[in-house]
Amino acid sequence: MKKSAKITFYKSELLYEIQNKTYLTGKSRQGDGNFEQVSNMQASEEEEHLNQMLESIGNNFLLLCSKLSDMSPVGIVNNIDSKDIQIDKDGILFFNLSIPSNYNMNLIHSITSICHKFIIYSSVGDWFLITKPDEADRYYIMAKNSLVELREIINKRVCPSRTDPMSVPPSPSPASVPI
Repeated sequence: MKKSAKITFYKSELLYEIQNKTYLTGKSRQGDGNFEQVSNMQASEEEEHLNQMLESIGNNFLLLCSKLSDMSPVGIVNNIDSKDIQIDKDGILFFNLSIPSNYNMNLIHSITSICHKFIIYSSVGDWFLITKPDEADRYYIMAKNSLVELREIINKRVCPSRTDPMSVPPSPSPASVPI
């Protein structure tokens, strides 16, 4: 028997995090005379920036779905048309995981968090590949590491517990049970 879990991402949150990480990275690299370079590193609300970030989010979401479908033991159902991903900045992205019945459902939050990190790190890497190529590899490495972490979490199971039949206390007789 399989369990199902819906994993949802809000594009507005993803955009905010990409903008925040590019802003903070640029700010930390600020020095004498490199104001224009730092400014170019920082993703903003400009239409061209948003279009690039939405395209990157969409591509990385589809890549994540592909990676998840390769990971045993989960199955993935994604009902999103790839052409629609990049259009709406306020939309959601989601997929349903089909998980074995002995999977610990408490780990779904961890799966969601790691998938979120993968999309963010990959998208920031894509942004820096255009604006500051020497910064891109750092984020691609973090995205790759998040996939390793994801594989570990996905392959966890709840082990069945067995009891020793000799250690189970005998059932009380009906006469000794208080009413």
